[in-house]
Amino acid sequence: MISAHWPGVGGGGERTHGPHGAPGPGTGPRPATAVAEARTGLAEGGIPIAAARHGPDGTLLGRGRGRRVQDDDPSMRAETAAFRAAGRQRTYRGTTMVTTLPPRWYCGNLLRRFGISRVVTGEAVTFDGGHDRPAAHGVEILVLDDPGCVALLRGFVRDRPALCNEDIGGRT
Repeated sequence: MISAHWPGVGGGGERTHGPHGAPGPGTGPRPATAVAEARTGLAEGGIPIAAARHGPDGTLLGRGRGRRVQDDDPSMRAETAAFRAAGRQRTYRGTTMVTTLPPRWYCGNLLRRFGISRVVTGEAVTFDGGHDRPAAHGVEILVLDDPGCVALLRGFVRDRPALCNEDIGGRT
């Protein structure tokens, strides 16, 4: 179930409460780390999609960006990179994956398989959808529609349409 949609939360998504007004973990996962990773990926000639994984207390466990262009590896998606950077955990329950875009099927299956409890996605304006699949399997989805994420991804679509279509546009 998609439990919240928070339009207009901007500038790094400083949202510290859960969807029903209850305090979130720690200071709450923020998309700023994922956005910084996405900008780095874009500067490297890649796709500006990134993720960060946080523990139940809000501690940053790992961060990463999609590197399919840079490494010529179609499996190196943002969530995969953040998952790997966080390392092996005893349990993944209670952790949060923060992404710049909603996870598609490939990364959604990763979330589901390891029982990651929550996804905070920076935006679902430029490319809506994808978050329904993990939500159907019990992953809590929070959509921020962060203006920084929207601007970053819209700029990418405008400036690199062929690469966008290869990766996101083709819904891979």
